[in-house]
Amino acid sequence: MPYKLPYVAPGQVIGLLGGSFDPPHQGHAQITREALKRFGLDQVWWLVSPGNPLKAKGPAPIADRVAAARSLMDHPRVQISDFEAQIGTRYTAETLKRLQMLLPQARFVWLMGADNLAGFHRWDRWQDIVKMVPVGVLARPGDRMSARFSKTARVFEKARLDMSDSRLLGQGPAPRWCFVNIPMRGESSTELRKSGRWPH
Repeated sequence: MPYKLPYVAPGQVIGLLGGSFDPPHQGHAQITREALKRFGLDQVWWLVSPGNPLKAKGPAPIADRVAAARSLMDHPRVQISDFEAQIGTRYTAETLKRLQMLLPQARFVWLMGADNLAGFHRWDRWQDIVKMVPVGVLARPGDRMSARFSKTARVFEKARLDMSDSRLLGQGPAPRWCFVNIPMRGESSTELRKSGRWPH
């Protein structure tokens, strides 16, 4: 079955920012722009997920979230994708396995906020994910210290790149990860839903 995927030139480094984007907001846009710059990425793909296995309540319809993401993030090097819905998975490890199989010419980097790193050990096959692709962690509002001393950070301490080498993250094999501090914004999808500004 042919999947709808953006074009990737051989050797390009593609940052993958996964999430429910329920709704997308300027915080997502900011960490995307910072990731392009700080990790030396050629592209960033937003992988809008069908749903988060760690959340009991499902998100808004994926078509609405994809449309909102495309409206918010209009950037020549950023692509919005429903790839997980296309392949029928909600698990990052399976998504990465399939992308690497379909696009062997690409170098993928998984992107996440520092808040996600703190709970990353609860993800399905979390150690496999770190061993499959480099991981770029961007500090967002919240407790940075809990991320720096998380279980994932401890287990993969020797694979951590210094912040000064962040642009090299996608140029070498996994496991390798890098934590960078960025100017922070306070938006959150949870607050936008509570405010009623996301009518779903």
